Amino acid sequence: MKKIVIIGGCAAGPKAAAKSKRLNPDNIIELYTKEDMISYSACGLPYFIGGIVPNINDLSVRTPEQFEKSGISVFLNHTCTKILPDEKKVIFNNEKEVFYDELILCIGSNPIIPDIKNSNLKNVFNLKVIKDGINIKNAAIVSKSVLLIGAGYIAIELMEAFINNNLKIYVVEKHSSIMPFLDSDMSDIVYQNILKKAGDSIEFILNDEVVEFFGEDRFEGAITKNGVRINADFCVIAAGVVPNAAIAKDAGIEIGITGAIKTDNKMRTSVPHIWAAGDCTENIFIPTKQSVYLALGTIANKQARVAAINAADNKELGEIFDGVLGSTVTKFFDFSIAATGLSERKAFELRNYINIEPVSTFVEEYDKAGYMPHIGTLMIKLVADKRTGEILGAQALGTGDTDKRIGIVASALRANLTVNEFLHLDLPYAPPFSSTIDPLLTAAYKLKRIIDL
Repeated sequence: MKKIVIIGGCAAGPKAAAKSKRLNPDNIIELYTKEDMISYSACGLPYFIGGIVPNINDLSVRTPEQFEKSGISVFLNHTCTKILPDEKKVIFNNEKEVFYDELILCIGSNPIIPDIKNSNLKNVFNLKVIKDGINIKNAAIVSKSVLLIGAGYIAIELMEAFINNNLKIYVVEKHSSIMPFLDSDMSDIVYQNILKKAGDSIEFILNDEVVEFFGEDRFEGAITKNGVRINADFCVIAAGVVPNAAIAKDAGIEIGITGAIKTDNKMRTSVPHIWAAGDCTENIFIPTKQSVYLALGTIANKQARVAAINAADNKELGEIFDGVLGSTVTKFFDFSIAATGLSERKAFELRNYINIEPVSTFVEEYDKAGYMPHIGTLMIKLVADKRTGEILGAQALGTGDTDKRIGIVASALRANLTVNEFLHLDLPYAPPFSSTIDPLLTAAYKLKRIIDL
């Protein structure tokens, strides 16, 4: 029997707690969170704001009472203020001492707050926790306009939510294109489709940054670096997140080059009996074997499972988590955006480091047989190494099933498939689901011709 203490209550923490208890019901499992709620879907917050999810409680996966019934003790409103590894002790709220046999850190991330003058004005929000979602929705209901800082995945989802609230949206993005992790040609397609769908509802200010908010007590607008003045009723900063790793660093736990907690593939930190999972950790990016920081719910849940198994057993041979591909998907109304692995731009940046010669191809096809009703479009960009033929990554856009295609490529990346091998995949076909030659395979045929030149 062990006492396993878990800090963090959103995604990774509850997963680790539930798994630890299932592995050995005799284990004492204690879950601590600084919030007043646990085990909820933060990824669903934009859809609550937009009214697609009608009730905030619908985002709750399991309540504290449900955890208690399974024998897991839950402590809300407990902020970890110090970790003392030599004593195997954690301090909460500067006073409460808790001892552990094994400690799993699932302490998440913090929103990036750009250096903006008067950023403490009321009606300036981040979207990170349940309370943020409630506050933003309440502001949207009584407002006519909003300033959105950032144009990444969360920002795209918020654009849809704000249109559903009949708001005028001003988007400021410091890069020259939206969703800058996509290749510029793919990003431009997303941009044009948003403009087409949103019409006058969205105004983009690209290649610029907000430097000042103005208003007496509440936010009334902003001024950009290039002198653009924007009047809006409230502001949401969606500029990304950084790992919440300060308390781990103070405890002598090794921090990686990304600023997140460094672990091995069993989710062990550098300090014995302390494990970490979720947004506070860095990962190995499988295509390059480099350390990266990716804050995604899918990663958090898988890491938490591995950490729980190994913390409970602490055996030399245990579960491993060996890296990520950066597989993502989101949507703007009926237009979806998905990606995995290396973009062409990133592949060219790294070509000397990992010794590759990137090539790519682009196809636009229907997602199912052309005579079927409700067909969608798919725009697929496939990237490979000309020298070896190995697939490096893909991006998919459109009204068709982009997630299905990117999921297939993600599997191919894990198997290190070449384009030639990929072409032999026996993908399912029926007219309501695909064309006889799936658009992915069409892209692969085109890419093979380029590789064979």
